This record gives sequence, structure tokens and C-alpha cells, in this order.
Amino acid sequence: MTSQPAIVVSDLSVEYPARGVSPSCVALRGVSFRLEPGEIIGVLGETGSGKSTLASVLAGRGLPLRSSLPGPRISGGDATVLGHSLRKARKRDLAEVTFGVGYLPQEAASTLEPTLSVKDNVALPIFERDEHYPRRAAGERAATMLDTVHLPLSVLDKYPYELSAGQRQRVALARALVLGPTVLVADEPTAGIDATVRDAVIDLLAQLRRLEGFSAVIVSHDLSVLRRATDKAIVLQGGRPVGFGPIADVLADPTHPFVAGLAKALQPPQRRTERRPQRAD
Repeated sequence: MTSQPAIVVSDLSVEYPARGVSPSCVALRGVSFRLEPGEIIGVLGETGSGKSTLASVLAGRGLPLRSSLPGPRISGGDATVLGHSLRKARKRDLAEVTFGVGYLPQEAASTLEPTLSVKDNVALPIFERDEHYPRRAAGERAATMLDTVHLPLSVLDKYPYELSAGQRQRVALARALVLGPTVLVADEPTAGIDATVRDAVIDLLAQLRRLEGFSAVIVSHDLSVLRRATDKAIVLQGGRPVGFGPIADVLADPTHPFVAGLAKALQPPQRRTERRPQRAD
């Protein structure tokens, strides 16, 4: 197993520049952490805290190669992914990052191509890399990935509209893993999935850590996901880190008011004990 960190985030700040009537917006401020091989880190925070921006940046998606193009800019610090600095990234660097990092975007089930079969959806990243890749081999790889995410091979020739929301989410996860990435960045992987399938997806994410050198960043508002599938978690509020460490430790001893409020809100309700009136002798 390599000793090089999979991801090093150093005082990272990310900004969306002003465009038209929209003012500039700072999405992340001073975020720092390291992701080691074999480690899974969770990202927790309220809506608008910068979680999805962090996920897309670390996955090498959305970063424009020219200043005239829309998208987030790294305005401070840096993020190094698989040895590539994203602040100084060129097209070739981003191509290597997107090859080595599987990305499951938010609402991933809705990103499947409706006119393609499940098999072709899963194999799509292969043909985006090499349009001459043998179709038989790609189909076999797609079948292997469906087995990995616990879907029957009978869905290979079906279309996304024929599947349940949970099945579509697992197809999207299979697509994110089809190139054999060493890092997975998953944004709300259990969103829109019913409880029984949700547990299966959580178990799958936890099992992935058994692969040698495999690492992941999992964005989720679901604490059961973070507790069962991650080693550590970073808590964001307003784009700033306000907590970091094993999720149980962060919530047990919060040092920031937002984390303290989160911990209090997540406490199980206390049982009320009724005192029975005592009989007079």
C-alpha cells in the first residue's frame, strides 16, 4: 500500500466569481484535512455549507480550465488529489484525477442517460476514455460492477425508467466505480432511497474500504451513513470547518456552537418517568 496520501487539502478556499447580475460567492474558507489510503472521511453540514462544492472540486469536476468559463475557482490554499495540485491543474492533470477518482454526484440517479440501457450507462465512462474499447469487454465489466453493487444481471438490458429509485442509485454507483478508481467521492449516496435499500448501500460503502488502498470522501446529512461507513468526519458551516475527527467524538465533545446544537438535536428523546401517587397509610 502506498504511503502517499490520496488527498491533501491545505487551507482551501473556493469562490464562485461574479457573473452578470450574480455577485461573487465564497463557498469554502480555510478547509484542511488529509485522506490516507484505506481511509473514508465523511463531510457533514447544513444546506449551503459548501459540502457539494468540496465534493465536486475534489473529484476534479467543474473546475474551469479558462477564466472565461463558469465554475468555481480555488482562491486560496490548494487541494492535491492523487499527487496532482488542483490549483495548478492543466487538462492532462484533471484527466488523470477524473480517471483515478470515481464521482457520485448529488441526485446521481437522475444523471443516468434515459436512452441508454443499464449496461451502456455503467460502461459509459469506459467509452468516454476509449471509444474503440471492445464492447464485449465493456459489457463484462458492467456486469461485474452490477454484481459489486448487489444488483441482478437481469437489469443489464433494462432502461433507467424501468428501475426503482434505489436501483438507479446503485447503477450510478456502479458507473462511478467502473474504471476501478482508487478514490470515490460520493455526494449524498443514500438520498431518495428507501430504508431497506439504504442499509444495503451503507454496507456496500463500508465494504469498499476492504479493497487495498481504496479511499473515499462521503458527503451526507445522514449520521447513520457517517457512523457506519467513515473513519472521520469534517463538519462545515458557511463553508468553514467547525469540527473534525471521529463522528462520535466530534458530537460527544463539540467545541463550536453549531456542532453543539447539532449534537443536541440528534440526541434521542429522554423518556418521561411518571411518578405514581403514594398511598397514604
